[in-house]
Amino acid sequence: MSRGDVIYRSLLTVLALLLPLLVVLIAVELVSNAMPAVSKFGFGFLTHSTWDPVQGQFGALPLIFGTLYSSLVALVIAVPLALACAIFLTEFAPRWLRTPVGTLIELLAAVPSVIYGLWGIFVLIPLLRDHVWKVARHALGWLPIFGGVFYGPSVLAAGVILSIMILPYIAAVSREVLLAVPPSQREAGLALGATRWETVTTVILPYGRAGIVGAVILGLGRALGETMAVTMVIGNRHQVSASLLQPGYTIAAAIANEFSEAVSDMHLSALFMVGAVLFVITILVNTLARVLVWRVARGSAVGSTAI
Repeated sequence: MSRGDVIYRSLLTVLALLLPLLVVLIAVELVSNAMPAVSKFGFGFLTHSTWDPVQGQFGALPLIFGTLYSSLVALVIAVPLALACAIFLTEFAPRWLRTPVGTLIELLAAVPSVIYGLWGIFVLIPLLRDHVWKVARHALGWLPIFGGVFYGPSVLAAGVILSIMILPYIAAVSREVLLAVPPSQREAGLALGATRWETVTTVILPYGRAGIVGAVILGLGRALGETMAVTMVIGNRHQVSASLLQPGYTIAAAIANEFSEAVSDMHLSALFMVGAVLFVITILVNTLARVLVWRVARGSAVGSTAI
């Protein structure tokens, strides 16, 4: 190995170790600043709902609940749409239409989140409140998740905005996964007498399920950490409610709203602690994704080695 190769390998090694080191430094910074809140509130910080900076009482349950709930709503909306887009573009769309439509879907990821927030305030919320919900409440109003009065800023609005934001990620990765399915798999399904749709559901989707699971987890990670757009439409209220029509709050939104206004050390420490909670949730989600993909793929399906 020449001297240049040694230098090049050493440089790449240092660069490769920087990212894991950065993750460790972030974790250390979060935990060290969160220690005052950990010492005072302990595990009760995660189970209490009171968030009162004036009285020095902090409980993160509404923030954790709002983060997970709005992300779940986004996945429920985005995953079917993204998979439908990916299947259409790879299996049914004419060739001349695939590239333009795929590019337009991917461009959704380039829109700044504040633009989504403004669109949510001025277009989505009035549309949901004045038209969609007026039509749907007679059919769905009896469900607990649609209980209460719908004023506009809500978990539902945040979930819809998040679903639009994560859709291009899930659709783009799923599309690449489906394109990577070997043509022989399709030809085998069609040769056995299956229709195009039967080939998709019984051959192509099972073959690429590991990559599709990874795409969904990628979208979930994006939804968990989204800040600006969610802050503008979710209502920012510390409460735990199963109703999608009621305001909520998320960890990222609380940090963005309150960090510059926090004047007490305990308030700052509480915000660092909810940041650490979000960090742990993200690590757990990614770990779960790795395990799930490994169990589903077993090293043979499309995308299993790339995720």
